[in-house]
Amino acid sequence: MAAPRSADSAAAPVRLPDVLRFLTEIVAWVAAPWALAGVSPWLSAVALLVLIGLPAVLATPGDKTQVLVPVPGYVTVGLVLLELAAAVAGAWAVWPAWAAVPVTVLAAACLVTEQPRWRRLLATRP
Repeated sequence: MAAPRSADSAAAPVRLPDVLRFLTEIVAWVAAPWALAGVSPWLSAVALLVLIGLPAVLATPGDKTQVLVPVPGYVTVGLVLLELAAAVAGAWAVWPAWAAVPVTVLAAACLVTEQPRWRRLLATRP
């Protein structure tokens, strides 16, 4: 029998917007550098640094538990929009339509479900 969890150890519930955002980020991390690799391997590496590194370092206080560099909410919203655009553009550039269409639908769903978070972020002052 498993030990009961205390209130302190209870995990936060997984929310649909978080799942959609995470899936879109993964697609962006794969598709955008893949698309840019044909242009320049260096550009592909820079895309990875921007798509993974910036959101890992920059965050709006209150949106993440650990914030390395605090930024206003509009920066976090902009980073999510960048990820969404990179996922869709990268998918259409390198994948067949049968793969790019679901990515576009995923990004659109993410865009819709992110609205409450974005309103909160845009109302937050650093």
